[in-house]
Amino acid sequence: MTERDQSTVGASAERSEARFNQSRTAPIDRPSEVHDEIDLTNIRELRNLLYAHNMRPNKSFGQNFLVDRTVLQCIVEAAEVASGDTVLEVGAGTGVLTRELARRARRVVAVELERDMLALLEETTAGFTNVELVARNLLYLDPVEVFGQEPYKLVANLPYYITAPTFRHFLESASPPRLLVVMVQHEVAQRIVAESGDLSLLGVSVQFYGKPKIIAHVPARAFYPVPKVDSAILRVDVYNQENAMHKALTLKERDHFFRVVQAGFSEKRKQLHNALAHGLHCKDEKVRTWLAAAGIDASRRAETLSIEEWLQLARQVE
Repeated sequence: MTERDQSTVGASAERSEARFNQSRTAPIDRPSEVHDEIDLTNIRELRNLLYAHNMRPNKSFGQNFLVDRTVLQCIVEAAEVASGDTVLEVGAGTGVLTRELARRARRVVAVELERDMLALLEETTAGFTNVELVARNLLYLDPVEVFGQEPYKLVANLPYYITAPTFRHFLESASPPRLLVVMVQHEVAQRIVAESGDLSLLGVSVQFYGKPKIIAHVPARAFYPVPKVDSAILRVDVYNQENAMHKALTLKERDHFFRVVQAGFSEKRKQLHNALAHGLHCKDEKVRTWLAAAGIDASRRAETLSIEEWLQLARQVE
């Protein structure tokens, strides 16, 4: 879920991934019996379930469980899940969102890495024959392997430390989702939807592929345990091939584009010509020539450029 402790880093997740590498498998076989359904938004029932599995929320995996049914419904409605849809949920946790998706979608692929949580998830989703559990680190999941060219939506509660890599991994894949609805830290959501003048590298990285929109603010009290900061429900409508900004770019050209953008943001407090000269390891005079050819004032800062201006600049950079 959405642990917002800034001190949390991916080290623990990497250690668990290393331990779990050898058991990384195809979808888990599902039990046939139907269990009495536990209300996963009821804190008492959730605590009892965790206790029965000898578990407690793991900060290393950002495990703050959603216990607000109104927020849960808002996520599903924002994704406009219909009976014919295929949905990918990464970091499925206890299955509180998985079950709501399964009630509406044709197929739900739920990805979870943490071994104990997988056992719990298998129990809570046992009554849904349209749910497939995949034991995998989400950054090692190849959507083409799972879906081929079948259209799918990505719906998830993302831990803070994995938010940016998750967006890049799926939006840049050979089979990107056509829609993303994710719960992220509120501050991160604001950075993603920011306009020119306050853009960040993350904002450019997402807006290059789709149109983001904050659907709702989610207070910290909607989770158990309560995190330190609020969250937001973010929807990203991914551009199709007809209106994608990157439709004319080859893979090599796209990588070049992001290399230039990353260089520009490498020293945000500096003027653009200084940041680019440092980030691209070239002389200031050459950078100024590129900026002039792109019609960009060399004294501007990275956050003021629009994506169209970044594209123009990337075309000029050798």
